[in-house]
Amino acid sequence: MVHNRTALSVNLNKVALVRNTRHLGIPSVVRAAELCLRAGAAGITVHPRPDERHIRAHDVHELAAALKAWPGREYNIEGNPFHNLMDFVRAVRPHQATFVPDAEGQFTSDHGWRFPGDAERLRPLIAECHALGVRVSLFMDAEADQMAAARAVGADRVELYTEPYAAAFGTPAQDEQLHRFARAARAALDAGLAVNAGHDLNRDNLTPFLRQVPGVSEVSIGHALIADALELGYGATVQAYNRCIDGAFGA
Repeated sequence: MVHNRTALSVNLNKVALVRNTRHLGIPSVVRAAELCLRAGAAGITVHPRPDERHIRAHDVHELAAALKAWPGREYNIEGNPFHNLMDFVRAVRPHQATFVPDAEGQFTSDHGWRFPGDAERLRPLIAECHALGVRVSLFMDAEADQMAAARAVGADRVELYTEPYAAAFGTPAQDEQLHRFARAARAALDAGLAVNAGHDLNRDNLTPFLRQVPGVSEVSIGHALIADALELGYGATVQAYNRCIDGAFGA
């Protein structure tokens, strides 16, 4: 299937997590964003949790200001719209809001929205985002039968939760997971949704994923990318991930 090249959005949560262990303001989240963008990242992602254990409110606003100098690059803010996400969306109007059904204090995202159960409470918030000019992506498990319902509540995209694939990578279950994600992506595309993906993607598993899963518009990568950057630097790491993407597209 021919489709546009997948965009790389860099999640900066772990940069903020390291910074927050001291009161020196380093490493700088804004500086990290600028270095990643300079190296070719298509966008920046943050997930400001209510407890501010990594990204804090001032980071969201400072990054919004910094990204004004990078036209054509995207700002994606993730979070639970029933906690603190919508206040940030209203204040900075990012290009994309990714709705994630996390509990307060949750260690990391580990499941997607469910339909029809979540439909009615999500619908008005998605409509509000659209009124603000903000695209909405719903964090979803790779279940093909849920994709049309995500579109029916007004979502523009889904972000497929890729930890099950990452956990199966290199095991006999890898192909089964790839088929599962491919089916979900095709169902999303058939429903009129664009497809994002993220969670535990890395330099080893990214290219095989993009080769098999059709129509992925964007991957959001944080933990592995920032871990690699500790060894390689931001610029070389972003370039390495972009090479992984290019490898999936035959570039």
